[in-house]
Order: sequence, then C-alpha cells, then structure tokens
Amino acid sequence: MPIFVTTHLAPGLSADEVAANAPSVAESVHARFRHLFVNMFTGQLFSVYEAEDEATLEREFERLGFPYDQVTEVQFALDADGLAALLASSPATAGADAETSTSRSAGQA
Repeated sequence: MPIFVTTHLAPGLSADEVAANAPSVAESVHARFRHLFVNMFTGQLFSVYEAEDEATLEREFERLGFPYDQVTEVQFALDADGLAALLASSPATAGADAETSTSRSAGQA
C-alpha cells in the first residue's frame, strides 16, 4: 500500500491536544496512521500514513477535522537497518573496504 508523508502547521498545538485526538487517529477509518513527528515550538507536524491513494488520505483528514498543508507520496523509504544492508551489499562500498584494507596492509608493512 502506498505511503504518504504529510505536513501540517498547527501553531500552539499542545501535547494534551495531540493526546486528545489520539483515539480518533487510531481508528484509521480511511488510511492507516504510522508515525507522527511534532515540533511543539514551531507547530510543525509531519505524519506518515498508508492509504490507497491521496484522495483516500484526504478523506481521513476530513474525518479527523485536521487540516494539512502538503501530501507527498513516498517512492522509496530507508531506515537505519536498511541503510546498513544497502551499504553491505553495495559494490562501491565493497571496493572502498578493499582499498582501505590494502592501504592499511601496505602502511603496516
């Protein structure tokens, strides 16, 4: 299912308000909530949802009564473990490791 990152601007939003909306968000009627990142000082929120499409996600925000500023569909996602696996399987990294190993051996000889 597609993943979307959304941005919201809600100056003055409090932790209590986030907690009060949690039960409605958890219902995930039209789209599945995955993550929320909040900067309480600036009022910036970034949320991550799974939805069939952008229109479905927009319906979820309408249901919640929560405005959004931008919706972006994610084409590629990578976490720390995925990054480590990518580096481990990368030919470029393998070559760099071999060069480093050779340099160390030459310097130690």
